[in-house]
Amino acid sequence: MGVRASPRKTRTGEANAQRILDAALDVFAAYGFQGARIDQIAAAAGLSKPNLLYYFRTKEDLYTAVLRRTLDMWLEPLRELDSSSDPRVALGAYIARKLDYSRSHPTASRLFAMEMLQGAPHLGAALAGNLHDMVEAKSRIIESWIREGRLRPVDPKHLIFAIWSTTQHYADFGIQIRSLTGKGIEDADFYETTRLTLTSILLDGVLPSRGECRDV
Repeated sequence: MGVRASPRKTRTGEANAQRILDAALDVFAAYGFQGARIDQIAAAAGLSKPNLLYYFRTKEDLYTAVLRRTLDMWLEPLRELDSSSDPRVALGAYIARKLDYSRSHPTASRLFAMEMLQGAPHLGAALAGNLHDMVEAKSRIIESWIREGRLRPVDPKHLIFAIWSTTQHYADFGIQIRSLTGKGIEDADFYETTRLTLTSILLDGVLPSRGECRDV
C-alpha cells in the first residue's frame, strides 16, 4: 500500500508525493491520526483531494508512508556502519547524523515517537522486518569490533538504543530543553556542544584505552 504503483515515475509525480508527505507530517503532528482530515492535508499541499488520493488511497496509507519515510531516513546512516571502519569514526559519524536529523526533522521524530507510544499500530510490520534485520546486521558488526579488541565488551543493541534515545531526545523533548537552557540544537553553538558531549558520553565508555588495544 502507500504511493500508487506507476509504470513510469515522473519528476512531477515524485515531487507531488513528497509535497503531500511534507504537508501530511505537519497535519498529523498537529491533529493526530484520528483528528487529521484528507482535505486538510490536500489544502496544505496545494492539491485537490482527488489529486491527493491519486497518490495515496487512504488516510492510513498516507500516515504509514509518512512514518516509513522517517524510518528510512534514520536507517540510511545506520546502513553505513561497516566492519572495516574505525569504530570511533563510524560511531561518531552515526551519532552526528542522528543528531542532525533531530535538528532538521524534529516534527518527524515526535510523530514517530507518538506512534511508538501508541504501540506502533501502523508501523509494526516495518519494525519486525526492515528495522529488525538492520539492527541484527549492525549488532554483528559491533560484536566483530569487540572480538578484535576495538571496542570494550558491550551489548550491541543497547549501544544502538542509547544512541537513538540520546540523539532523538533533542527533537522529542526540544521544548523542555529550551525551557531549561534557553537554547535548542537549532543554535549552532548549542548543537556543537551537544554533539561533542554525546559523542564523549557514548563512546568514551566503550572505546578501549591505549593500553587495552591489541593488534589484530
